[in-house]
Amino acid sequence: MEGATRGWIIPIGGAEEKENAPEILERFVKRCGDADADIVVIPTASRMADTGARYERIFQELGVRRVSTLAFDTRRDCEEPGRLSRIESASGVFLTGGNQLRLSTILGGTSVAKTLRKCNAAGLHVAGTSAGASFISEHMIAFGEEGASPIAGSVRLAPGLGLTNRFIIDQHFRQRDRIGRLLTALAYNPFAVGIGLDEDTAAFIGPDNTLDVVGSGSVTILDAHGLQFSNMDQVDEGQPVCMLGLQLHVLVAGAQFNLSTRTATAGSLNRR
Repeated sequence: MEGATRGWIIPIGGAEEKENAPEILERFVKRCGDADADIVVIPTASRMADTGARYERIFQELGVRRVSTLAFDTRRDCEEPGRLSRIESASGVFLTGGNQLRLSTILGGTSVAKTLRKCNAAGLHVAGTSAGASFISEHMIAFGEEGASPIAGSVRLAPGLGLTNRFIIDQHFRQRDRIGRLLTALAYNPFAVGIGLDEDTAAFIGPDNTLDVVGSGSVTILDAHGLQFSNMDQVDEGQPVCMLGLQLHVLVAGAQFNLSTRTATAGSLNRR
């Protein structure tokens, strides 16, 4: 919609605190309108039958006025007008964890995906945790190997939802030793910024493309914009990749990164 302000994009690294001090979910609810929030939960990535109901209960306990689950189990489900209208009426959408390939194969290229992109561009806030976080951007890590080094062929990329093409997300980042596969993804596509999200940690990305860190862990930023050399085109599958000129930032709650200018700042940490 011309002249509209894009909604916030909120990838979460998984295992976010849900009971004692759910800071990330509280911040999402506040962004969506506090007590007037109207949230749709999409549990498609999960094969657990109670995932949607669990998040409904959590959001209700946080004071959300209206919350409902839309379980898209088939591509035909993604074309139902009533479900599309429900998304259009919401102030926030929450994509649960599970398997990101279920999201891309069931939602990808459907009217639901188009509606989510259109509504986010017009102001709908979209959050995703774990697999839901990976699916948010245009380039999605489908699966890959753990480890600290970039290895040719160690990661497989697939098309994601496409709310933005500025970054590639990886989640459970420090807990599952995933820096190598995120580096490999950037070797394939140096244009993007790599965002590695620890568990119980989120990147709140505003319409101005400023990323604010919320949660108990850290966000690792891998910026290949100044990449001077990569031999990805020369090495065989399974071999380490040489990458020169990368920039790395480790951000904690209060710190910021501007995805447009590629600059990191301590943010509110300077005032502590």
